[in-house]
Amino acid sequence: MNFSDFSKASQQFNQFSPEMKEQMMKMAKARVKEKLLKWFATPTFVLLGIVLGAVIGAFTACFGDISDRLSAIRDANPLYFIPALAIGGAAIVFAYKKWGRWTERGMDQVFAVGLNKESDFPLVSIPMAAVSTWLTQLFGGSAGREGAAMQIGSALSYNISKKLPFENAAHVMLVTGLAAGFAGIFQAPMAATAFALEVLLVGHLELGALLPAAAAAFTACKVSSMLGFHKFSVDLSSLLDASGFSASIFTNEGALDGKFLVKLALMGVLFGIVGGGFAKLLGLSQNFFAKKFPNNIKRIAIMGVGISALLLVFFQGRYAGLGTNLLDMCFGINTFGNAAGDAANAVGTAADLGNAAGNATGSAAGTADLIGNVAGYDWILKFALTILTLSAGFIGGVVTPLFAIGATFGIFIASMFGMPVALAAALGFAAVFASASNTLWAPILIAGEIFGFNCLPAFFIVCTVAYICNGGQSIYKQKKIRIKI
Repeated sequence: MNFSDFSKASQQFNQFSPEMKEQMMKMAKARVKEKLLKWFATPTFVLLGIVLGAVIGAFTACFGDISDRLSAIRDANPLYFIPALAIGGAAIVFAYKKWGRWTERGMDQVFAVGLNKESDFPLVSIPMAAVSTWLTQLFGGSAGREGAAMQIGSALSYNISKKLPFENAAHVMLVTGLAAGFAGIFQAPMAATAFALEVLLVGHLELGALLPAAAAAFTACKVSSMLGFHKFSVDLSSLLDASGFSASIFTNEGALDGKFLVKLALMGVLFGIVGGGFAKLLGLSQNFFAKKFPNNIKRIAIMGVGISALLLVFFQGRYAGLGTNLLDMCFGINTFGNAAGDAANAVGTAADLGNAAGNATGSAAGTADLIGNVAGYDWILKFALTILTLSAGFIGGVVTPLFAIGATFGIFIASMFGMPVALAAALGFAAVFASASNTLWAPILIAGEIFGFNCLPAFFIVCTVAYICNGGQSIYKQKKIRIKI
């Protein structure tokens, strides 16, 4: 605007009535305020993400450390704690009725808030989720803990967002808290960012929350690590090198190995069926037992007795807790030998349940020590007991048990495809998570962050196929969108 135009505009403004001038000034101030808020929104979200990441990282490190200690106590004394699972379950339900009413839904509440179905997320859900998960772990419930970690992060960040004047602040901060919670417990910030962005709405990425979510995830990961919380990681390349196998699908100067691609795709189909089947059966089981036992305390007490009995019958707690013991068996240095010998043992038969897969000497002549090896039936027993635990009403997550189910199932099918058991277990680890959670990028990235990025093309293919073949199922109450083509 030149001086002449400005002069004309000033003259026109002076012709208005005082009331009109006042109204125009208010409109101008509102417009300026709107612009300023828009400009400062993202930097503010990022700064808050860093602060929240530090706080949530500290919370999750403490939470995870206590969980590990309780699990170690249970593993050392299974006959003392696992029989009391029903008592621990009754205590969980009583505590929620007394102090945490309307917060017992766990991740379902996070999704209800994230999808704008609800607007209240009480902070009491933070201690309730943590303590209830600890009780589940102490008494042997087959469940994870990432659900509590993400609930802690999202509850804290969502309540802080109510003080912010920015548009869509609640949704952005909820996604930020989800990323921080996931990153703090798994120390996989890239996967945590992707998971938080894609999990709420199927087929859509919440890119408006990308920067704050990434800032929170990397900060939470760093703080959690600095506080000494253990990260599960595997040097997959070394295991594959030891077996003389190259996991790269790019051979012959860039040409794709067609046979290997077909094997990966077929494995992805099987992983997709297992993950999708888990999600479907979990939903059906939860509905069935909720109708069978409408009273929450009776349901968790009665089912708790049955679950604890099964946990003790099946090798005194082998399938209790997170399932990290199974993961350690899958990827332990002395867990298995070469691909041929290990895969032959991985199947396991009903006639000889004592014959375990992965003997380090490659010998299957005798009965292997069941606690130190992966058996062909491990995946199905962990699968069933996790569904029963969550259907009963115990609090916890499901991702870590899914990792264990996927890894042990990968070993189970390794011989069918001539795959080294280490690679098959790693592929199952990521792909079953992808199919059960109905997410794609987070499983691919967590595979890279845990196993190394040398095998990323293989993870990409298997996870993509598993994601497509999951039958549209999910362990989460996601909202689906239709994409018009």
